[in-house]
Amino acid sequence: MCLLLGATGVGKTLLVKRLQEVSSRDGKGDLGEPPPTRPTVGTNLTDIVAQRKITIRELGGCMGPIWSSYYGNCRSLLFVMDASDPTQLSASCVQLLGLLSAEQLAEASVLILFNKIDLPCYMSTEEMKSLIRLPDIIACAKQNITTAEISAREGTGLAGVLAWLQATHRAND
Repeated sequence: MCLLLGATGVGKTLLVKRLQEVSSRDGKGDLGEPPPTRPTVGTNLTDIVAQRKITIRELGGCMGPIWSSYYGNCRSLLFVMDASDPTQLSASCVQLLGLLSAEQLAEASVLILFNKIDLPCYMSTEEMKSLIRLPDIIACAKQNITTAEISAREGTGLAGVLAWLQATHRAND
């Protein structure tokens, strides 16, 4: 099981829909217009089939206080941050630190996704890493942490996310 977490409005629902599209097309072809989304209230389970079936459980950002109820059986964690919203960065960092300190997630591989790089006001990965002091976080974390820049809207970087999921879930079998 892969958990998909992040603050409200960072693009988790669109990300999982786009990952489904990319996996069904083997990464080929234009994704077209983004599908409509609504804020997730509760949880969504989505199966991505790319060499093997990977179940992604998306939890709504408003459910942050009870995310820990879903940590069991988690092999990997996709944590989404909005690269275009510097005002949300500190709250996202606090959420991330809470996840990384959870004992149930100590063995999970973590992919931090800096989403919305298609927007003109986005912060670069280097800016975001510096602002949240990511090197310090990685040095103290028990988990294997990877980062990637993506645009769920445009599809940028999604093939890399799928490859990471495949490699992570293959390694954990």
